Amino acid sequence: MTRLSRDDVIKTVDRADDVTIAQIIGTGATVEELAEAQAWLANDEPMINDLRPLAQGRVRELVDILSELEEGDDEVGPTEPGSASTVG
Repeated sequence: MTRLSRDDVIKTVDRADDVTIAQIIGTGATVEELAEAQAWLANDEPMINDLRPLAQGRVRELVDILSELEEGDDEVGPTEPGSASTVG
């Protein structure tokens, strides 16, 4: 099991900025752990049905980091006509 490199993170995590990449690498996680964290985020129901324990340790840290990244993406969206940012 190889620890994550910057290239691994860039290939795997869309829209990750330098700070997020550093946080992910800073966990000391492996490529396999990052893949497991992404699987938990994508759909945790099948993993629970397989009686897998909830994410723990580095995988849990990655789930937290990646979920924050997704939440940030949800907050940024197109502005609605007439909103303060489009009125100039």
